[in-house]
Amino acid sequence: MTDVDGVLGGNAPSGVTRIANVPTGVTRVVNAPLPTKYGDFQAVGYLDHDRGDEQVALVYGDIEEEGMLVRLHSECLTGDAFGSTHCECGPQLATALRQVVAEGRGIVVYLRGHEGRGIGLLAKLRAMKLQSEGLDTVEANLALGLPVDARDYRVAAEILHDLGVRSVRLLSNNPRKREALLRHGIKVDEQVSLLIPPCENNITYLRTKRERLDHYLPHLDAVVQSS
Repeated sequence: MTDVDGVLGGNAPSGVTRIANVPTGVTRVVNAPLPTKYGDFQAVGYLDHDRGDEQVALVYGDIEEEGMLVRLHSECLTGDAFGSTHCECGPQLATALRQVVAEGRGIVVYLRGHEGRGIGLLAKLRAMKLQSEGLDTVEANLALGLPVDARDYRVAAEILHDLGVRSVRLLSNNPRKREALLRHGIKVDEQVSLLIPPCENNITYLRTKRERLDHYLPHLDAVVQSS
């Protein structure tokens, strides 16, 4: 077990490579207390020099090198901030924060630049318009000439390395997140499902995620059988 103040109090370890004095990768910039309705977190702010994005990891309790409960949450303005029921992102974020607190320790890495699976806010809104006209989420991206999923989890792995985490219990339904962490040197001891009850507005979206993007969503079976 590592004292969170000790890990977060100093400068970032040697996870940042410098070539000709130009930083690459992530640099830890600030650590600030963040009281929330879920519990009291430490907000650890990072700068991703490769993309220019500002990133944040919410740390609760003491950091464990092995088996830390971790959520990689892709930024979703419409779901996280506006409460859109088109997706399950907002409830997933809230549930992840609650589960981390219930666990007594854990990390939620909030990934900026992942809006709309990495295509950006305006493109996501265009894709949502196409979905309202009958396309599914995969077809909509392709119709716009955009990738189905453009997210890169390198920065998440670099943040975990910086925090001293070597293996995680990954709070996710998405097998691609597990694969990405493994590629970047983070061991995944277990993938913990984060299942949110569907609603009328997102059931088609969730079915597409299961059938075309390989998300683990077994709770949809009852909905499919009853529809």
